[in-house]
Amino acid sequence: MRMIDPACTTEDKVAFLRQPAAYPDRPRQVEVIETHMSWVFLAGHNAYKLKKPVVFPFLDFTQAATRRANCEAEVRLNRRLAPDVYLGVEKLTLEDDGELRLDGKGQPIDWLVRMRRLPKDRMLHIMIAENRLEPAHLDALADVLSRFYQTAERPSIDPLTHLKNLDEQQAWNRQMLGNADFALDHAFVRQHLIDLESAMAHAAPLIEARIRQRSYVDGHGDLRPEHICFTTPIAIFDCLEFDDRLRFVDPFDELAFLSLESEFLGAAWVGREILDRMRLGECVPPPLFDFYTAFRATMRARMALSHVATDSSRPVALWVDKANKYLTLGHRALERNRANDDA
Repeated sequence: MRMIDPACTTEDKVAFLRQPAAYPDRPRQVEVIETHMSWVFLAGHNAYKLKKPVVFPFLDFTQAATRRANCEAEVRLNRRLAPDVYLGVEKLTLEDDGELRLDGKGQPIDWLVRMRRLPKDRMLHIMIAENRLEPAHLDALADVLSRFYQTAERPSIDPLTHLKNLDEQQAWNRQMLGNADFALDHAFVRQHLIDLESAMAHAAPLIEARIRQRSYVDGHGDLRPEHICFTTPIAIFDCLEFDDRLRFVDPFDELAFLSLESEFLGAAWVGREILDRMRLGECVPPPLFDFYTAFRATMRARMALSHVATDSSRPVALWVDKANKYLTLGHRALERNRANDDA
């Protein structure tokens, strides 16, 4: 192990955690995945997540104490749908001899979420890509989601505050998608955003009514195929722990998002089949479901562009293509929205 300066940097921590010798079971190799907010180290049978000291409009991880609190919240919230995956929080310590240790006896300088590593070939997005998804998988997933939404906490939400949050998200959409530096059809983008705001105005009374009926739940917040693994039991992981506002959702909003992401992967039928299997004791007006789909698609387009806006080393064309694809899917949902409204 190399000696670490007491003023330990993120680079020092990442360099240490890349080494197989850093882990108790000494894996043969460590696979490293970087995301917007974290570094994930796949080491043997475990995965370790180190939060980046980053600042975004919705979070500030510059302080180690905040990162620790976030790690603890991530474990607590994700144990609702993946209880045997989230093993706990481990400290990263700086020892008296100047070396870093996982869960050592020295001074804690950071914190990591420790998870059981899940089999990649059982992930929903991989099973879609390899055409291995069967009706029994969708039956089981719908059962898990139905039970979760039926029993989830139903927080007290102010409808006007929630609608204001949607307006804030739309302002960020406009700012990012309106950036002339990106190779988008900007006339199409402008019209899409106008149409989305019109759909939002029509959806607002429906959303307010569902909030007042206590239909909203403390949900997952990021229900994508990449976060669903068909182990026994099914593991649904990596929920949004850092902002309650993004996790307090209409269950049909989450199902619209899962449907959108499945359609993005070329499997629009997956979302429809899951929705048909859900047992929630209620339904949602089709125009509202279409609005949820369009709004999620627009946010995903914005986030695709934010990858290159904040990191110029990323392949710009790839992320712009993704943004365009999301916008196309979102606009298709708005067209369905208008057709449903006119029916």
